[in-house]
Amino acid sequence: MSRRSRPTLRGAFTALVTPFTADCAVDEAAFRRLVRWQILAGIDGLVPCGTTGEAPTLSQDERDRLIESTVEVASERPSRDRVRIVAGTGTNDTVATIAATRRAAALGADAALVVAPYYNRPDARMLEAHFRAVADDGDLPIVVYNVPSRTGTNVDAGTFLRLAEHPRVIAVKEASGNLEQIATICRDRPSDVAVLAGDDAWTLPILALGGDGVVSVASNEIPGELVGLCAAARAGDWDAARRIHARWLPLFLGNFRGAPNPVPAKAAMTLMGLLDGDAVRSPLLPLDAEARAALAVTLRSLGLVEARGGRILETAREAVA
Repeated sequence: MSRRSRPTLRGAFTALVTPFTADCAVDEAAFRRLVRWQILAGIDGLVPCGTTGEAPTLSQDERDRLIESTVEVASERPSRDRVRIVAGTGTNDTVATIAATRRAAALGADAALVVAPYYNRPDARMLEAHFRAVADDGDLPIVVYNVPSRTGTNVDAGTFLRLAEHPRVIAVKEASGNLEQIATICRDRPSDVAVLAGDDAWTLPILALGGDGVVSVASNEIPGELVGLCAAARAGDWDAARRIHARWLPLFLGNFRGAPNPVPAKAAMTLMGLLDGDAVRSPLLPLDAEARAALAVTLRSLGLVEARGGRILETAREAVA
């Protein structure tokens, strides 16, 4: 792959939740409805089968079907060429990650999100070899996903910058929370390699450092607002970008209070009327009553939930039914 032919990743990318039925089967109809709504809201890209999508508890067939469904729904509209689909394919097994990336390529994804291997905690030399192997043999451009809080290992700036010279490494999703590291990557990466925030609350700081967008949890709930935040920064309207960030910061933080991601986000989407239920697969459990009540207060304060029901219930769901 030449560098000129690589997809460009800019803006807001939704790390899609995976809706489940009450008995924890994948609810494909609800998933497709969510994808349609995201596209109608103007989202820049979609990321099925990431952490927010509970990929570790999905079977291989389920992951492949969710990627396929995302591509199918996106292809229903002329916007398919605009909306980038970045499929989560990373595991802590290099061979399995390559195989999953090849399957995502065959299913029509534009790129793969490849998390740093978790649990086995490879060092920098091993991390670099892992990502190079996936880039060499996976048949897709890759986004390096750095989230030390979940993986126990950090893709440091030097390691990523070496990887960024590979023609199939097109971006990093940075969720290290290390401002010095992120600033170094933003300064020194090739101009056609994107830096994407991996945490909604870090979107504005990373954009201000010259980053390119966000892989967002909150855009499951407010896709248009995250698109607006990224567009304002890209246009140099930093006053507008700061206003959007300040307006929605309580939601950005609320999505990670009371339980691990995506438990609060699924609860919020259910309260908003975007999902029929907030079932998650064990070992995760739904949000407890106290945390749910606090989340509902946040949503009401933001105008996302009214006393009579979800504000989006009458709009988004009917539009894509």
